[in-house]
Amino acid sequence: MSDSNHTGIFFFLTGLPGLEAMHTWLAIPLCAMYVASLSGNSLILWVVKSEPSLHQPMYYFLSMLAVTDLGLSASTLPTMLPIYILGLRQVAVDVCLAQLFFIHSFSIMESSVLLTMAFDRVVAITKPLRYGTILTSPRIALMGLAITLRSVGLHIPAPIMLKKLPYCRNFQLSHSYCLHPDVMKLACADTHINSAYGLFVVLSTLGVDAVLIVLSYALILHTVLSLASKAQRLKALNTCISHICAVLLFYTPMIGLSMIHRFGRWASPCSRTLLSYLHFLTPPLLNPIVYTIKTKQIRMRMLRLFWWNRKSNRDKEHN
Repeated sequence: MSDSNHTGIFFFLTGLPGLEAMHTWLAIPLCAMYVASLSGNSLILWVVKSEPSLHQPMYYFLSMLAVTDLGLSASTLPTMLPIYILGLRQVAVDVCLAQLFFIHSFSIMESSVLLTMAFDRVVAITKPLRYGTILTSPRIALMGLAITLRSVGLHIPAPIMLKKLPYCRNFQLSHSYCLHPDVMKLACADTHINSAYGLFVVLSTLGVDAVLIVLSYALILHTVLSLASKAQRLKALNTCISHICAVLLFYTPMIGLSMIHRFGRWASPCSRTLLSYLHFLTPPLLNPIVYTIKTKQIRMRMLRLFWWNRKSNRDKEHN
């Protein structure tokens, strides 16, 4: 199948292997996860926008994280839910290529945002008196623009290169959404260039970001340990807990999935699918919860919101 002959050809996506009979029931928790993810991140954006005290660099970066989580959820949702609710597994080649572009772009955006949040913590802890002058609103906007251009620019070639490949195998993908390595395996032509480019993108983005985040926390730890007061050390470290949780939520499933793909030939297809779900579905779901629990300003704003709604409802009932 050449580039000019992709019309009418479909790839076939996969749900949880071995649990096909339970797909309808599995749709219930999946729908709940998507609703919680979309509403949670939207609520974070609303709270940061509506609360003047949250118009600070840390919360601007949190808003960026919420936007990337919304994008990641919206990228996987169009193919996942039809598989489990309607049993629709086929996806057109062009739709598949568009989906993998958005999934990988938002994944890189999330990694980049986590790196900028680590930089935010470094500045806040090592140079607290210059925090406001270093992380100004224009600089934060430029960082957001750089993140977008980096993520989108690096992934534009991937679907273009995949579209030029001929596909003549069984068209069966191993996930519930389209991913670059998964689609590449279905090609019946030499894919060394595609594979090398994919590895370059991963190492130059996720790999570099992970190393810089680790170095950032090494610098933070060095600064914190030099503080004389134990209370000051605990206070400084406490401001990093939410970010550390977000980093672990994003990178841990990804590392596990990468290890299984490279070395775990013994691993069941179901375990690979579950790790993939953890990587793409868990961060958008849990990041708003973590930041709401650990950030007093956000928690108090949400409590005031719910208290006001309850008070308004009571007033309506009395009237």
